Amino acid sequence: MSHRARRLLLAFAAAAFLFLGLVRPAAAHGFTSVVYAHVTADGDGRLRSELKLEYDLLVVSAADAGSDDPLFRAGTDAFEAEDADAQAKALDAHRATVIDYVTRRFAVTAGGADCEPAPAGGFRMGTEEGVPYALLTLDWTCAGHGTGDHEIRSGLFPDPEGYVKGTKTIVTYAVDGHTGSAALDSAHPEFSISQSWPQRFWEFFRLGAEHLLTGTDHILFLLALIAGSRRPREVVLVATAFTLAHSVTFLLAALGLVDVPAGLVEPVIALSIAVVAGWHLWRLRERGERAAALPAPETSRLGLDRAGWTRLGVVFCFGLVHGLGFAGALGIEAAWSWTLLWSLLVFNIGIEAVQLGVIAVLFPLLLLLGRRSPRAGRWVTGALSAGVAVMGLAWFVQRVTGS
Repeated sequence: MSHRARRLLLAFAAAAFLFLGLVRPAAAHGFTSVVYAHVTADGDGRLRSELKLEYDLLVVSAADAGSDDPLFRAGTDAFEAEDADAQAKALDAHRATVIDYVTRRFAVTAGGADCEPAPAGGFRMGTEEGVPYALLTLDWTCAGHGTGDHEIRSGLFPDPEGYVKGTKTIVTYAVDGHTGSAALDSAHPEFSISQSWPQRFWEFFRLGAEHLLTGTDHILFLLALIAGSRRPREVVLVATAFTLAHSVTFLLAALGLVDVPAGLVEPVIALSIAVVAGWHLWRLRERGERAAALPAPETSRLGLDRAGWTRLGVVFCFGLVHGLGFAGALGIEAAWSWTLLWSLLVFNIGIEAVQLGVIAVLFPLLLLLGRRSPRAGRWVTGALSAGVAVMGLAWFVQRVTGS
């Protein structure tokens, strides 16, 4: 291998490790939660927030924060029994502990002054993606009849004990002529209801970009696509197929038109990683030095051979499943509205921006390495694909067995 080829190999390896270093070494969706909040004005200066909180996390976190062991025992017994009525009764029986926990971490202000919360009715139960959620309605009384800019702040669930690694609070609102949605997390815990449309755009663009960067399984799937592509044209086609596919199911699922259990989606995502990575390994084994070859553009449509078209179809099918995973991360279920559609599209744009950035950095390095030293290129793509395939299979077994 020439000195230049070795330098290219090291540059590619460094770039790959850089991107892998940005993502978590565990499954992408294992230790996070989503809180849903809908905020409206009732006309007399008060605001009403309807909160949806993951039931078992709420019980554990509130009981721990309030040193309320009876809440923990009653709440977990009801959870294990899958009894929605008993779950609501457990929360109502310890409402002071639970409401104190929530209102210390979710707040509304007006003109910089805190609004006072008061529960409106008891706890109710519902589900989000098959997971029990507690529904809590709070009325907020603001000084001066709520004059001034309203701000929403959320710091729910990522408590010091580390039980939850991160929480996204998805807020939709219709207050004083302002409508929209926002995504809050530990890095961006608050927002103003009167925020401008560029600020709303950035909220969901950032959320989409962060989801792809911190979603190890989606990043590895993308690396498998890059490693197995033989020309710029092919990587563009497979990336486009993946984008179109996951955009369709992402929008349908996030709008509540398609509902597939996460217990099915997550194993298939893991399997898709192994299959796409293993595809390239099979080509290397079967074709050896000819694995990187494609027929001349004039001999086939778009310059793809039969294997290329088959791979394109497989990527499109798996992309449909990945879209369900993206939607599960955002988790919005609401009636159709242009505001909601705007938020979903911007979230998807954030995903695509990161995807294109990864391709723009890694694929040219890999392509240049393969042209300078075809053998080195095959070794690098083979090693990368093998590592990705092993991780995909390990995740598949883990998600199927629940271990």
